[in-house]
Amino acid sequence: MTIIKVLYVDDEENNLSSFRANFRRLYEIYTANSGAEALDILSQTEVHIVISDQRMPNMTGVELFKKIKKLYPEPIRILLTGYTDIEALADAINTGDIYRYITKPWNEIELNNGIQNAYDVFRTRRELKEKLMELQKTNDELNRFIYSISHELRAPLASALGVINLAKLDNVFAESEKGYEYWNLIEDCCARLDYNITSTLQYYKNSRYSNVKEEVNFEKLVDDLVTMHKLANNVDDKIRFEVSIDQPEKFIGDIFRIEVIIGNLISNAIKYQKPEEEDKLIKIEVKVNRLDAIITITDNGLGILNDHLNKIFNQFFRMHNQKGTGLGLFIVREALAKLDGKISVESVLNSGTKFTIRIPNNVPDI
Repeated sequence: MTIIKVLYVDDEENNLSSFRANFRRLYEIYTANSGAEALDILSQTEVHIVISDQRMPNMTGVELFKKIKKLYPEPIRILLTGYTDIEALADAINTGDIYRYITKPWNEIELNNGIQNAYDVFRTRRELKEKLMELQKTNDELNRFIYSISHELRAPLASALGVINLAKLDNVFAESEKGYEYWNLIEDCCARLDYNITSTLQYYKNSRYSNVKEEVNFEKLVDDLVTMHKLANNVDDKIRFEVSIDQPEKFIGDIFRIEVIIGNLISNAIKYQKPEEEDKLIKIEVKVNRLDAIITITDNGLGILNDHLNKIFNQFFRMHNQKGTGLGLFIVREALAKLDGKISVESVLNSGTKFTIRIPNNVPDI
């Protein structure tokens, strides 16, 4: 059974002696006749509860508790006061500097009940803190496991996609239309699995990595992303891209997260094109100023239902016959949150969608 450790602070020796006499058999007692002495004891000993008189020279009880809260936040604090000091008490309670107050002269039963209740609070908080630490440890281990597994899966998956592409180049399906169809299905499944793994890795990196501030060349960044997503989605010239970059100012930001944001929006714009549309179009515009970068990505695709507009950034929410994983726009939102950025969306069903993103420019002031 844990012995409750109580520190009693009072500038009157008679009060300290009385407290020791009344409670020494119930608790492990420490006493101090000043705030400075109390802080010295707390620096050397773990204490569960601190009880202090309010009116003391040099440092009042409330002033002491403000320091204790900052330096040693765990002990529960009880204030003893024989004066009607409503303002000081209200301020101390509202700012969380004290757990409760008891009037002087204190009653032994009331003070004992106060100590017991305070220790219950201390124990509950300590248990909650330990549970949170265990949960954080488990969460970290799970994240590392997911990252490791996702990373390891990419190598054999890339090999499988490579074999399929070689088979296509060698025209091994020429004599079997059915075989060609089956291999296309396998390729499609592998591509979707690769996309899911990529999304998982993006989510992990976004949640774990700190912001890295470096110069961003939007012209090169967007050009690389368009080329990559054209190849990944095998669109070639089936979709027309119009890119406009206006960057007269230097832009400093986190390239990884900006790539994730733009890349996911380009991927969605490709994915949700209308099959029957003859002129499939995706417009990407970037305007950079000293304060921020404004990025718009517009398509003439399937569009989004009005009822879905407030849900599209939710984790695992999917539209249009369950296309996609439901992670892309969720990751976009999470990445923007790390950058203190904002996103808005306008859409008309069967006409297209426009996303507007604002990302702060971290270029230092001259």
